[in-house]
Amino acid sequence: MQKRKIDLLVISDVHLGTYGCQSKALLNYLNSVKPKRVVLNGDIIDMWQFSKRYWPKSHMKVIQKITKWVSQGVEVDYITGNHDELLRKFAGFKMGSFQICNKLVLDLNGQKTWIFHGDIFDVTMKYSKWLTRLGSHGYDLLILINALCNWVLARMGREKISLSKNIKNSVKTAVKFINDFESITAEIAIANDYNYVLCGHIHHPEIKLVQTEKGSVNYLNSGDWIENLSALEYNQGAWSLYKYNPEDFEEEEEEKNDLVMMSNDQIFNKLFEEFMGDNATLKKSS
Repeated sequence: MQKRKIDLLVISDVHLGTYGCQSKALLNYLNSVKPKRVVLNGDIIDMWQFSKRYWPKSHMKVIQKITKWVSQGVEVDYITGNHDELLRKFAGFKMGSFQICNKLVLDLNGQKTWIFHGDIFDVTMKYSKWLTRLGSHGYDLLILINALCNWVLARMGREKISLSKNIKNSVKTAVKFINDFESITAEIAIANDYNYVLCGHIHHPEIKLVQTEKGSVNYLNSGDWIENLSALEYNQGAWSLYKYNPEDFEEEEEEKNDLVMMSNDQIFNKLFEEFMGDNATLKKSS
């Protein structure tokens, strides 16, 4: 498959280290594109869920793909989210073409573009972190139940369903939360004269123009790689929302012994080895 060239790729909410992460689909997508710059907009590695000691090989392959891009000189910006908030203490860290930051402001063809994860606008995240963590575990359980349901439906030759999407779309408070999040983000972006604002966090992919009495702004959300399997692509001066379609990719053979059980320390050590290994030449030159 010929790789599509992209000026800027934005992905968020991959949640590596959780049962819900669709790492194989993400790998298919990452292997199909050739970006000049990549923005990882938060919750890429789910440090809240590491206690489960769950780390499949496909999750490590995602890390390997990203570190390979870095070693090739592709600019990679890791913007911290709430599930990988431990990395916020390293904001400002740079190595070669890789950097960790809490937000990013880019000038794209004269368009002022503000990129950040979005959890700072989540009231429950800010004031009731324990409640948010409890909700995260509940969401992960729902994803597991959903996977079992879809396995049964696939066996019956029926279409897959998304339980959490149905819940989000039917519960008024969830719909209001998404609308409030988008409105608050847009209002602050307008007040700061941004042309574009890009977020993640709420797992709701979107591209739309938001207009208020004080002006307008283009609001974009990259979605997630748990249910929506979506990303934002910027190429030749225009933004587009990518949504994964498995029919566009050849089905690969399942790997044997795909599940790797490791402790938290082993996972962190392995991640460090992968990153530093692919950047050995950068270490020598620095």
